[in-house]
Amino acid sequence: MPLTNASVSGSKILRGLQTYTLSKARASVRTYNRRVQKPLTALLVTALGLLVATSVASCAPERDPFPAPTTPQSSAPPVESPTPTPTFDRAALSIDDPNSYWVVVNKLRPLVPGDFTPPDLVDVPVPYVYAPMLRADASAAVVEMFAAFTAETGLQMQSQSAYRSYSAQVSTYNNWVSTLGQEGADLTSARPGYSEHQTGLAIDISALPAKCSLDQCFADTPQGVWLAANAFTYGFVLRYPDGLTATTGYEFEPWHYRYVGVELATEYHNTGATTLEEFFGLPAAPAYAG
Repeated sequence: MPLTNASVSGSKILRGLQTYTLSKARASVRTYNRRVQKPLTALLVTALGLLVATSVASCAPERDPFPAPTTPQSSAPPVESPTPTPTFDRAALSIDDPNSYWVVVNKLRPLVPGDFTPPDLVDVPVPYVYAPMLRADASAAVVEMFAAFTAETGLQMQSQSAYRSYSAQVSTYNNWVSTLGQEGADLTSARPGYSEHQTGLAIDISALPAKCSLDQCFADTPQGVWLAANAFTYGFVLRYPDGLTATTGYEFEPWHYRYVGVELATEYHNTGATTLEEFFGLPAAPAYAG
């Protein structure tokens, strides 16, 4: 059937209504999204965020609202406990064996055997009055000590007397007896078999050039003063100090030094000992037993 004008007009009207209706629907959706959906979505996001934050907070450890003040850590290094100083062993070496560097010889303690000869005697390469011999370690210590004295002071020392054999001591002692009598000789020289010189560990020292040799005024010479202050660092002790004749049996001999080794000499010095008798707890030996 051919379309009439009325039919065409109706179709246009219908399409217009459809277009209008679709436009209104779209506008309603946009309005819904703007007024309802977006605020609702934002509200849901906010609620979810609060829920997560609450869960995290509930899992965190509870904090003290009034925490105790903390003590600042010291930057100072930790204090170490001091290492204990080893106790000096006074029984480490024999004081009876003539081969020992610590042997004690006095008027009550003769050498055994009486004609003992040291096993390692050597010449001592220092200036001398009588050519000296000593045991090897004592000789090396004398050389070092003499060199140190000269380096520090520009002065010199010399050996007056060192090792004397039993037979040499017989001659020396008899000479003193002939000069001073036996009582006087016993204050100055040892009887054969009782002499420290026979051990190869004793040396009589004098100044070079000679001054106050084998005399008590040697104590006031630069050599005597230096030895009194420093000999222990080389292993020597002053064997017959001033005022101790009642212990040692001999008058003051500031020239007579006895080698005992650095370890004992240092302990001897540090403890303030004045005689080997005192240091080792031995009885005084002012006179011979017979």
